[in-house]
Order: sequence, then structure tokens, then C-alpha cells
Amino acid sequence: MRITKRVTFIAKDGCEEKMKELLLAMVQPSKAEKGCVFYEIFQYENNPKKFMAVETWENEAALDGHKASAHYKVYKSSYEPYCEKKYTDELEVLG
Repeated sequence: MRITKRVTFIAKDGCEEKMKELLLAMVQPSKAEKGCVFYEIFQYENNPKKFMAVETWENEAALDGHKASAHYKVYKSSYEPYCEKKYTDELEVLG
């Protein structure tokens, strides 16, 4: 069963560019992973502190593989100093 996640990040004041850099660094290596169906980062025009990552994985095993990747570990250990708030919506999608 496909899994789609929408993760929203709110950058701390003055940290928008660093947050953007960290998030965009995830796109290409994530898209190259086995089981990645979709992976993109969006920045809100009306609120440049707000970013959204939208990702779809073929199944739970593919998502688990992503979470075990080297680039995910770098992101996970690096984003908190620049992020004011983070929240996730996860949907399971048939097909």
C-alpha cells in the first residue's frame, strides 16, 4: 500500500535559507531510492518561513529504507537548530 506524507516545517526567523538548503538537499537522493514514487519540497510564496515536503513511497518497507539512508540521517541531525515547528500528516493510499 502506498504511503504519502506531507511534512510541514516552519523555519526560525532568519533561518529560511538554511532550512531551504537542508530540505532541498534531500530531493535528489530521495528520488533515487528504491520505492520512491514522489518527493518534492515546496516553499510558500505568502510565508517564506513555511516549507512543505510531499513524499510518496511504494510501501512501508520503502519508507523504512528512506529513514535508514545516510542523507536522511544528515537531515535528521541538522534541521532542528533552524526549525521553529514541524508537523506531519501521513496518508495510506490504495494503488
